[in-house]
Amino acid sequence: MAEQISHLIFDVESVSDGDLISKVRYPGQNYTPEDAIATYQDELLELNGTTFIPHTFQIPVAVVIAKVAVDLSLVDIVSLDEPDFRPHVITKNFWRGWEAYKHPTWVTFNGRSFDIPIMELAAFRYGVAIPKWFQGEGYKAPRNRFNTMAHLDLQDVLTNFGAARCNGGLNLVAQLLGKPGKMDLNGEQVQKQFDDGNKKAISDYCRCDVLDTYFIFLRTKTLKGTITLEQEIQLVADAKVWIEERAEDCKAYQDYLAHWNDWLNPWQEDEASDPTPEAKSSTVAGNDKSDSAQELVK
Repeated sequence: MAEQISHLIFDVESVSDGDLISKVRYPGQNYTPEDAIATYQDELLELNGTTFIPHTFQIPVAVVIAKVAVDLSLVDIVSLDEPDFRPHVITKNFWRGWEAYKHPTWVTFNGRSFDIPIMELAAFRYGVAIPKWFQGEGYKAPRNRFNTMAHLDLQDVLTNFGAARCNGGLNLVAQLLGKPGKMDLNGEQVQKQFDDGNKKAISDYCRCDVLDTYFIFLRTKTLKGTITLEQEIQLVADAKVWIEERAEDCKAYQDYLAHWNDWLNPWQEDEASDPTPEAKSSTVAGNDKSDSAQELVK
C-alpha cells in the first residue's frame, strides 16, 4: 500500500437469500428457498414490472474495487475473496480495506440506494464492526447523503441528488463516453448465474461495471473542473494500456476491450474541419469574452 489511494470505486453483485424470504414473507408455508425466491419474483413482476428483489433480502456475492491514486490514475482492481466469494469474508474485507487505506472516498453509480446499504446491512448480518463509518453527526458524518467526500455517487452528480432521473442508468452514461456499458449479462441475470454455479462470471460482470464507473468518474471530474479534458483523455489512455497489459490473464478485460470505443472528441473534429487561422487559435473555453457572449445569444 505504498501508493496513496484517494478513491475506491466499487460495485456489488448480490443474490437473494431464499431462506430469509421464506421466513419473512411466507411464514408457515414451508417454501424451499428456491420456491420463495420464485414466488416473490412473480409478485414483484406483476406489481412493479421487474423481478428485482429488494436489497434487504440479498447478500453480496461479488464486490469488485478499483483503487485510484491521488492523481486519479488507476492503480489496481481487485475482486474480493476470489475465487471463494464468501459473503461474510467479502463484507469484512470491504470495510477493513477502507480502514487500511485511511478512509478514501467511496465512488459508486447509484450506490446511495443499493451498494452502500447492502454492504452496511451485510456488516450488520455478519457482525462486522465499522465504527469509523458511523462516527460523527450532521452533514460531516460519513453516512450523510450529501457528504461526497465520504461517498461520491456519480448518479447523484448527474441528477442533482435525484432532482432529475437518469433514464438508462450506468449503461447509457458509459456509452456516452464510448465505453461498453452492459454486454452479455445484466443485473437481473445474476441470480441465475449464481444458481448455476457461475460465480466467476458474476465477478467478471462486476469488474466491467467498475471499469465503466471509473471512466464516468473521470468525466465528472472534468465536468466539475477538477481536471482538464486533456488530462482526462490522458488518464483514459493510460487506463486502457493498464487493461491491455492484464488482458491475457483476464477474460473480463478481453471482453471489455473487444467492446471498447474511443470517445469522439468534437473539439478535435471542429479544428480538423475548419482550417482557418481563427479556428486554429481558438480554445474550448474561448479566449474572447465578447465572442463567447455573442455565441450565447445566437
